Amino acid sequence: MNKRYITWSLLAFSLMMFAAGCKKKTPPPPPPPPPPPKEAPAPAPAPASAKVDKFTVEPSSIQRGQSATLTWVVQDATIVGIDNGIGEVQASGHRQVFPSNSTTYMLTAKGPGGTVSASASVTVTAPPAPPPPPAAQPKRSLTERLTSDVQDVFFDYDKYDVREDARSTLSRNSDALKTILRDFPNAVISVEGHCDERGSAEYNLGLGDRRSTSARDFLVQLGVPADRLRTVSYGKERPQCTEGTEDCWQKNRRSHFSAGQ
Repeated sequence: MNKRYITWSLLAFSLMMFAAGCKKKTPPPPPPPPPPPKEAPAPAPAPASAKVDKFTVEPSSIQRGQSATLTWVVQDATIVGIDNGIGEVQASGHRQVFPSNSTTYMLTAKGPGGTVSASASVTVTAPPAPPPPPAAQPKRSLTERLTSDVQDVFFDYDKYDVREDARSTLSRNSDALKTILRDFPNAVISVEGHCDERGSAEYNLGLGDRRSTSARDFLVQLGVPADRLRTVSYGKERPQCTEGTEDCWQKNRRSHFSAGQ
């Protein structure tokens, strides 16, 4: 019995060991993945540098006494300044300058990232020398001044009223006569009345007198002193032209200006 018991015990133990050896082993769980590496923080952006987009002076060449205009545009600047007495300015603008000599203007722009500068130059030239004064002209006589500066005025046939074209002429004559009378303070100007050859001598003397009076009165209205003008009628006695044509007669129907006697 003991032998049989031992035999059965050994057999049972063997079967148990065999069953234990045949049982599948469960693998252990995998280890957890490592944590991702920490990203390095992004570097802070570099501070922006000031930038000069434009700095000019126009025109770039002037004569002394003239002006030029500075123009500038700056970005990302905290302080902008221009030398030569201008000082601190806005980031963009214009400034009129009056340099007396050739000048270079320097713009300086300061920003968080640094300082930049730019320059603009203007050339200043001396103005041309004034022309020499005109040579002194010899003083002309009263008769020469009247001949060159004062024009005759003309009338229609058998008329003494001042025509439109004569009004323009007398307006110019008034300015010339005022100057002449100022230069010749003791002079008196004769306003002559003339007629063409038609009609009697007596009639034309009267008509010439009315023509000289009309011209004198018109000049007085324009400011020529009345006491410096005298009237005289020559009728048809002193014609400018002796042909028997209308063109010739028109030249004789006039008021003429001469030095008074």
